[in-house]
Amino acid sequence: MHKRQWDAVLYGIAEDQAGYFTAAQARAAGLQQVRLIQLAQQADIERVSRGVYRFSRFPVSRLGQYMEAVLWPQVRRPDIAGVISHQSALAIHELSDVSPARVHLTVPSTVRIRREAPKGLVIHYADLAPADVERVEGVPVTTPARSIRDAHASHLGNELVAQAIADGRRSGVLSMAAADRLERELLGTKPSRRRAARPRMHAR
Repeated sequence: MHKRQWDAVLYGIAEDQAGYFTAAQARAAGLQQVRLIQLAQQADIERVSRGVYRFSRFPVSRLGQYMEAVLWPQVRRPDIAGVISHQSALAIHELSDVSPARVHLTVPSTVRIRREAPKGLVIHYADLAPADVERVEGVPVTTPARSIRDAHASHLGNELVAQAIADGRRSGVLSMAAADRLERELLGTKPSRRRAARPRMHAR
């Protein structure tokens, strides 16, 4: 590989990950460990945690902590696809007033992570269908409906779950039918039709 080809390859990877990348991804792009250290010393890249880096040229993302959490399992297992979920996904989607102290991450049920997770990270195990996942500013996140179901299953509390459904209906991230279905399924209540969801406004 040409000595500078790694730059374009690694930058392309980081571009899809809010500017973040792992040491394993850097190696796969052709960047040697000694050069990785030099780039960190020159402040071209920033080491945010063990094995996870960020290109300094990228603006700091408001979702940076979530991207860092997604990449944490990949430091040793590049094949693991983690997805932000549960209460953390609700916070990203701005559903309810939930403000989790830790980041919730879901990995496939067949995966077993033997090393201890950081104190600020909660690992869940589940097999997510492609339809259950979307990307928000490059971060893989469970969809609003899946996030609400997962949060309810983890005993978030009916009041916050009801608020999340109402917020989703009002903002339009949940269709009326999806919101009604979640109310019946999770809360056992008849759908509330007090206020129709407002259509989303598109920036001109």
